[in-house]
Amino acid sequence: MCLRFFRIQTRNSLLKTQNSELKTNSELRTQSSELKILIVCSKNSGRIAPFITDQVEALREAGVNCEYFTVEGKGIKGYLLNLLPLWRKISDWKPDIVHAHYGLSGLLANLQRKIPVVTTYHGSDINNAKVRRFSKIAIRLSAWNIFVSQKNIQLSGVGKRFSLIPCGVDTNVFKPMDKAVCRQKFGFDPDEKLILFAGAFDNKVKNPELAMEAVAKIPDARLLELKGYDRLQVAELMNAVDVCLMTSQTEGSPQFVKEALACNRPVVSVNVGDVEELLQGVEHCRIVERNANIIAKELIELLVSSNLPSSPKATFKFDNKNVIAEIQKVYKQVK
Repeated sequence: MCLRFFRIQTRNSLLKTQNSELKTNSELRTQSSELKILIVCSKNSGRIAPFITDQVEALREAGVNCEYFTVEGKGIKGYLLNLLPLWRKISDWKPDIVHAHYGLSGLLANLQRKIPVVTTYHGSDINNAKVRRFSKIAIRLSAWNIFVSQKNIQLSGVGKRFSLIPCGVDTNVFKPMDKAVCRQKFGFDPDEKLILFAGAFDNKVKNPELAMEAVAKIPDARLLELKGYDRLQVAELMNAVDVCLMTSQTEGSPQFVKEALACNRPVVSVNVGDVEELLQGVEHCRIVERNANIIAKELIELLVSSNLPSSPKATFKFDNKNVIAEIQKVYKQVK
């Protein structure tokens, strides 16, 4: 019933087709502070996803006036309960653009047609077939669509009004730090073999079982769970460990890998999301098969060598300042 309603909305209120190419810099307005951007995103986990708050803070630093509307309620029915409050927020605050994060938020935001919507798709909303059908409606309705990986662009079937803009990294927070000092902060032994996992052990999408099986094959090595830390603590934890490990089933453009590179930490990862592109040309990082023996072998080599990636290119490319500049181009085109 809900899906039929959305399809009716789509047929009756599609925006006029816009050019698929963004304007050049010379055609864009130079004053970002003129723009008011309403950020629509979920807060169902009790907090806004860190990569969204990092991006919003970078936008504010660039002079963009941003304010949040957070969605609380799961599934289509849960999201629909936020429709009237969203309409009131838009009426009261009068934004120039609504920037929604994830497909369901994009669909919700597009159930009003007065303010243009930019939607960013972060991976799970495209990789999951059940959610993708709703994301595809948001893609048709949105004034512009932002994808974080080329694989997600291909999977979505989008043909126009889109950009590839992976989420950036706050390099003021995620940067190389003294390993011994960081270990001391967490009470780690100076000589302990520490491997940081890419998420919580209860997150099945992150495939912790494979990581645990691999690390169990390495004598005296310990796998650390990434859960319950603030942003600075995550950066310090990355600097404290020897290797960062990702074994996820699916990803979009994993922040974990980009943040590890910004901290100059070696990464071992399965080939998921845009990891192949992220690690291209980066020494002392490994892309591996989903095999515990192979993962353990690569981890041991990196633990023994103690070599660091030393990849200024990777860090610079995904610096939030560069990413924000691309997002501002989208805003000014849409506005």
